[in-house]
Amino acid sequence: MDIINAENLTKFPRTCLIKIQAVYPTLKKAERRAAIYLLENPEAVVSDTIVGAAERAGCSETTWFRFAKRLGFSGFHTLKEELTEHMWSVKGQDVASGTSLYEDTSRESSSLGIAQRVFDSSINALRDTCNLIDETQYNSAVNALLCARKIVLCGVGDAYAVVHSTYQKFFRAGLNVYANSDQDLQLIAVGNLMPSDVVIAISYSGRTRSIIDLVKFAKERGSTVIAITNFPVSPLTKNSDIVLLTAAFTKHANGEIISKRITQLCLIESLYVNLLLKSESDIDSSIQSANAAIDINKL
Repeated sequence: MDIINAENLTKFPRTCLIKIQAVYPTLKKAERRAAIYLLENPEAVVSDTIVGAAERAGCSETTWFRFAKRLGFSGFHTLKEELTEHMWSVKGQDVASGTSLYEDTSRESSSLGIAQRVFDSSINALRDTCNLIDETQYNSAVNALLCARKIVLCGVGDAYAVVHSTYQKFFRAGLNVYANSDQDLQLIAVGNLMPSDVVIAISYSGRTRSIIDLVKFAKERGSTVIAITNFPVSPLTKNSDIVLLTAAFTKHANGEIISKRITQLCLIESLYVNLLLKSESDIDSSIQSANAAIDINKL
C-alpha cells in the first residue's frame, strides 16, 4: 500500500499525521517500515504489543520506541494512547458520507458557523504547510526552476485548476512553460524535454495513475521532477527528485475541500515570487509588457 487510505485517515489525529509528514523524509529505513505499518494498520498497532508490532512491521522494538520519540511521544505506549483516544472519539461517526466535509459541522450548524469552520480549516492547513516546508527540498525546487529551459505543469481533475493558475503566472512572466489538460499532449510535451528542464506534478494523493506515468516518463528523459503532494509515502514521491509537501487533512480523504488547493497554490506562489526576485532574465519587462497588453481589455 502506497499511502494511508481514506478510511484510515480518519483514525489519526491531525497533529499526528502532520508529525509523521514532518519526520518521514529523515527516517531511517527501519523507522520508515514502522511508519508505513502504522499508516496502513492503525487499529492493529493500537491493539498490539510493541513486540508484536515490531515483528509485523519488520523492525525492532527499539525502532518503534525511536519512531514514537520522533513523533513527540515518550514511547510506544503513549503513541498508542493518543491513537486509541482519537479512535474512540470518532467511533460511531459516519466517515463514509461526504455530506459534511468539515469537522464540527452539521445541519444544525449556523450558516456563519459553517463559514468560519471553512476559513479555519484553510488557515490551519496553510500554517501547517508552512511549518512543514523542508528547506533543502524547497531550495532545490527554486534552483531547479531558475535553471530550467522549459517547465511543464501536470495535474488532472481539480488539481488542474492549480496547474492553470500556475501556467498563467509563469506565462505572464515570460517563462517557457507548458500546460494542457489532455494527457496525450502532456506526454508529448514531456517527450520533448531535456535534462535541464523541469516537470511540476501536482497531486494531493500522489496516486493519480496518469500523473505517475507522466513523471516516470519525465525521469526517463532525465528531467527534474518536482512533486507537490500531501503524502510523503506515495508513488509520486518515489518517482520525484524534489518533494514539496502540503498538510491539508480533511474529515473525508476523498472530499474536495478548498484547503487542498489553497496550500498547493501558496506553495506555487512562493516559488513564483522567488523566480521574480532571483531570476537573471528580464522578468519585470515581460510582466510589464503583459500588463500593457491586458489593459486593452480594460474599460
